[in-house]
Amino acid sequence: MAEPGRSLHPSARGRGRTERRTLRLLRLLLWVGTAFQVTQGAGPELHACKESEYHYEYTACDSTGSRWRVAVPHTPGLCTSLPDPVKGTECSFSCKAGEFLDMKDQSCKPCAEGRYSLGTGIRFDEWDELPHGFASLSTNMELEDSTTESMENCTASKWVPLGDYISSNTDECTATLMYAVNLKQSGTVSFEYYYPDSSIIFEFFVQNDQCQPNVDDSRWIKTTEKGWEFHSVELNRGNNVLYWRTTAFSVWSKVSKPVLTQLMYKWAQPKICSEDLEGAVKLPASGVKTRCPPCNPGFFKTNNSSCEPCPYGSYSNGSDCSHCPAGTEPAVGFEYKWWNMLPSNMETTVLSGINFEYKGMTGWEVAGDHIYTAVGASDNDFMILTLLVPGFRPPQSVMADTENKEVARITFVFETICSVNCELYFMVGVNSRTNTPVETWKGSKGKQSYTYIIEKNATMSFTWAFQRTTFHETGRKYTNDVAKIYSINVTNVMDGVASYCCPCALEASDMGSSCTSCPAGYYIDRNSGTCHSCPPNTILKAHQPYGIQACMPCGPGTKSNKIHSLCYNDCTFSVSTPTRVLDYNFLALANTVSLAGGPSFTSKGLKYFHHFTLSLCGNQGKKMSVCADNVTDLRIPEGESGFSKSITAYVCQAVIIPPEVTGYKAGVSSQPVSLADRLIGVTTDMTLDGLSSPAELFHPESLGIPDVIFFYRSNDVTQSCSSGRSTTIRVRCSPLKPAPGSLSLPSACSDGTCDGCNFHFLWESLAACPLCSPADYHAIVSSCVAGIQKTTYVWREPKLCAGGISLPEQRVTICKTIDFWLKVGISAGTCAAILLTVLTCYFWKKNQKLEYKYSKLVMNTALKDCDLPAADSCAIMEGEDVEDDLIFTSKKSIFGKIKSFTSKRTPDGFDSVPLKTSSGGPDVDL
Repeated sequence: MAEPGRSLHPSARGRGRTERRTLRLLRLLLWVGTAFQVTQGAGPELHACKESEYHYEYTACDSTGSRWRVAVPHTPGLCTSLPDPVKGTECSFSCKAGEFLDMKDQSCKPCAEGRYSLGTGIRFDEWDELPHGFASLSTNMELEDSTTESMENCTASKWVPLGDYISSNTDECTATLMYAVNLKQSGTVSFEYYYPDSSIIFEFFVQNDQCQPNVDDSRWIKTTEKGWEFHSVELNRGNNVLYWRTTAFSVWSKVSKPVLTQLMYKWAQPKICSEDLEGAVKLPASGVKTRCPPCNPGFFKTNNSSCEPCPYGSYSNGSDCSHCPAGTEPAVGFEYKWWNMLPSNMETTVLSGINFEYKGMTGWEVAGDHIYTAVGASDNDFMILTLLVPGFRPPQSVMADTENKEVARITFVFETICSVNCELYFMVGVNSRTNTPVETWKGSKGKQSYTYIIEKNATMSFTWAFQRTTFHETGRKYTNDVAKIYSINVTNVMDGVASYCCPCALEASDMGSSCTSCPAGYYIDRNSGTCHSCPPNTILKAHQPYGIQACMPCGPGTKSNKIHSLCYNDCTFSVSTPTRVLDYNFLALANTVSLAGGPSFTSKGLKYFHHFTLSLCGNQGKKMSVCADNVTDLRIPEGESGFSKSITAYVCQAVIIPPEVTGYKAGVSSQPVSLADRLIGVTTDMTLDGLSSPAELFHPESLGIPDVIFFYRSNDVTQSCSSGRSTTIRVRCSPLKPAPGSLSLPSACSDGTCDGCNFHFLWESLAACPLCSPADYHAIVSSCVAGIQKTTYVWREPKLCAGGISLPEQRVTICKTIDFWLKVGISAGTCAAILLTVLTCYFWKKNQKLEYKYSKLVMNTALKDCDLPAADSCAIMEGEDVEDDLIFTSKKSIFGKIKSFTSKRTPDGFDSVPLKTSSGGPDVDL
């Protein structure tokens, strides 16, 4: 819908201005893994089908996840002899983006140049005509069919394609756009819409196998404040029917409508105007018959036009009641979005801002699609609206969770329009106790939503109080300052009504199947209605245990508890560095510790502190930090029981007022706030899951050991912290600070936070150092003394570890001194010299004998070969040794002889020996 004169989406530029109440839907994206089912027709036997006359499709998946590829003719009965069915790919198979499935060989192939593919998705962004698969229907929301005027023609009130977008109707008929899809795996549907006019009801929901809306996502689409906006909903595998439904509705229409009730006009009380003055507006005539607003979800309209709750086991969207299908159960609660009259469990009054007395006046007035603050007796009066809830009952299929204490939640959409310093308070009371302020909004606030988590099953009251100004002035100057509440939704209410049904786990009995609870940590399979355990290190999504996707993985450095209700760190951590693996044990830091920020002062000079309590890890994930509000206890006489509010968290904060300020014996603790309800992960990185722990907030570490950072989130969503609060605890190795060490806050943010939403702490301790390993010590070897040598192990300095392994014991070994080895060396040298001398003499003597024998042998051989004359010498007598008469031609040293011996060797292997003849002639070489 677009207001007159308002610019539209760029895709609609040039189409002119549209009517005020026109809803447009643009660029519908269905991210699904889908295969549409068609049946194969049979025809007469004609010619054999060509490839151009048929295409391939998959059959529906069976219980084992298998399917077949079959050939389907484009025109049934035109040809015959189709290819036989073959085994198809598994149902979970899909192609990536940029690829398409070639059915002929059942493989993924890249798209041709100039074309694109969404993979398992389907996109609709051309609306020249209604795309195949969509259907547009229109109905009359009137229930009195007997009334003639109620038979208003609604056949033309449909969704109309207009090229770049599709537009809904603008009259009071109900127009529904539907699209059915069969998903082979879970997916997402996303669409862009333009919806600025709240006088038209716009809802999107999914039926059949899908349980929508869930606790987090309402079926009622929010109006767009700044142009086009996106809306996405997760889809589960199986059949899904998507509905976009609009109904235009005018609460104060002056046009004559079918008689359902009569519109009565009266002056707002107290009456502060005069109708007799000139230009005054007269009270319109009462009795004009007009159409009533529809009933709230979970109610149905009776024959006398009153709204009654649907019986348990059924649901409604405000019209007729329908029974929940088999295998489902109603999601009971209260959902108020139409304000024709004040619900029976709500009351309104006015509280004086001066003497705090109730005035018996009406503080809030109904106005069809919202409820607003009336005019009070004075501008500083509190306009009170209270909703009473008797108790809560989670769905039958949800097992009670001792760790996740959420039993229900309340969500409301509100708006404030103020010219001065108005305030809107939201308060919660438990078992008729005094209301406790939860959140406050000051000044004008645009239309927005707020959610409060309910953690206790008790009778509760929810109160909204609006004060136009805190200053007491005579007269009423700011009557135009108002607060509006458009819708209130409370889940899991005892004796509540249902606007939808959710799947449940089935239990067989003699009476048939009925809903039952799954064990803790088990999710419900939508198809079979059976319970399955979540995989290791995953947690089950609270109050939505439907499908494997309900099991959410734990963050780094954490693991799940036994019942899969939370992720926690068992005070151990390990990280790999380029040089080694660092193992940590933070058990010495498992106990709670406290820290107080610097003193702060009120405008009157009263001193107070922000006091923090932290519990880091361990304890099986149980939150150990407790912050209390003991203001009430201090005012109760000693011995009498009182009621004090306390919260439990990983990290919490309270405001402490010292005794010297209050006058009590003990300090006053008030305004407890949870800063950490769940552990996101443990890592040495400075960012995780959108959270950050900037290193510059604290003095830099100087030891080379990386800081280990614990990341936490809080469930509390506040006006300034739309995503909730968060906390990071930076654990740093500090060998000089014994356990538990010291805590510090950022130097630039003395209260632990620089923006009010993200809190940061630094914990320095010896217990934060990695466990000692062999890399943290080295060995020192002593000299050998008296045959003994000692090896001593010492820690490397500075010592950057704690715990782990101990230093090895001193090792003693037997050794030899230097004098001993010197003696051994001298002795060995002397022996070697003697041995060398003996060997030299031996070989010299032996060489002499060999030389003589060889020379004699050569000489005898030469005489025989050449027939030389006999030697001119005396005969050798018997008994004489020829060896004694050997005459050498020259005298040489032993080395000379060796040289001669080697140089006279001829190439044929014989020696050349110089001999002297008997006549004294020249030497002859033989």
